[in-house]
Amino acid sequence: MTNLKNHLGALNITQKSGSESFVVDGNSLDQNLVSFWQWSSSDLVGNALRGVLAEYIVAMAIGQTGGTRQEWDAYDLRTESGIKIEVKSASYIQSWSQKDYSIIKFGIPRTWGWIAETNEYPGELKRYADVYIFCVLKTRDQDKINPLDLDQWDFYILPTSVLNDKIPDQKTITLSSLLSLKPCKTDFVGLRKVIENMGKS
Repeated sequence: MTNLKNHLGALNITQKSGSESFVVDGNSLDQNLVSFWQWSSSDLVGNALRGVLAEYIVAMAIGQTGGTRQEWDAYDLRTESGIKIEVKSASYIQSWSQKDYSIIKFGIPRTWGWIAETNEYPGELKRYADVYIFCVLKTRDQDKINPLDLDQWDFYILPTSVLNDKIPDQKTITLSSLLSLKPCKTDFVGLRKVIENMGKS
């Protein structure tokens, strides 16, 4: 049994191949991790998984897809140069039945910023990232929507300092209000350069 007198350290989570099988009594079943991913993660348009996908897309842009996602950290991603990134996503089309297109809106609240490695809260309510990236799945055609098509996304990048200065206590922001703050808009190809340039300013 693990000695709990000190504490249980964070698990070292490594990337899986997908071929890992479910096991019963030491015997592998036909179902493996890929079959679980297919069952649980095929809806890329729905709110929950689309947000995770947006994080991965940004991770692709900055070359940080190694390792695994940290779900509850104070910010979502960090570039090699140390720029801390918060990723938000929205879409006009959802996976459920709609009477009209969804209003594009993002959550931007200040948080207590839990640190995963130490299981501690720094004790300050604030926005911990250096930049926010607002990812909009802009397609309005149900027959053509494909979140894996990176040309269907727009990216709006804004320094956190602008949010703190203009709307320090606001918890959400619509796309129209975001545009009034003059974010830098780019496509996937230009995303990395914009992030790095903004992080230097």
